[in-house]
Amino acid sequence: MSALVIDAHPNPDSLVSALASTYADAHGDARIIRLRDLDFDVHLRFGYTRRMPIEPDLAAARAAIRDADHIVIATPVWWRSTPALLRGFLDRALLPQEDYRYKGSMPEGLLGGRTGRIIATSDTPAWLAGVLPDTRLDQLRSGTLSLCGIKPVRMRRLGPVRHSSPEQRASWLALVAADAAKDRARSARRAPRLATAVPR
Repeated sequence: MSALVIDAHPNPDSLVSALASTYADAHGDARIIRLRDLDFDVHLRFGYTRRMPIEPDLAAARAAIRDADHIVIATPVWWRSTPALLRGFLDRALLPQEDYRYKGSMPEGLLGGRTGRIIATSDTPAWLAGVLPDTRLDQLRSGTLSLCGIKPVRMRRLGPVRHSSPEQRASWLALVAADAAKDRARSARRAPRLATAVPR
């Protein structure tokens, strides 16, 4: 089972990037895409009224999504949301009629057969995390990944990061490594996924 790990942090020295690398290493059959290294326009300039040209880096990322059986997104949470880099990537990489469509009034995901995971870090104190809704993470899981047929999507929330000790960060890295091993074991028990052709 192959996994695609999407590192959505703009900073290569971030905890999120370390978590993404740790997950990929522990999984053993994973590719990492670091969004900060891709050359593409993050703006969906015409909405969905007109298609934009697909840049080579974006085309390669779209192909990697279709090649993978398991999609992992590692992201910080800023202002109860995710970085603009990730939002722009998803706007450009996931397209109507290619990754999801409507049959009548019902949505249909076209990336079915894949599972997902979100690894999210934040500075929100533990006492406040239970009060503030994770609306953007819920939207990422249910309104984007699940809408495209990627399910189940498991979640690993880590924090608060700001005052965390080296020991705490090491424990988070170990948790993510354990998640990767479990995810691979779960996938080994799943039925093989039919290959999804990349739309041209």
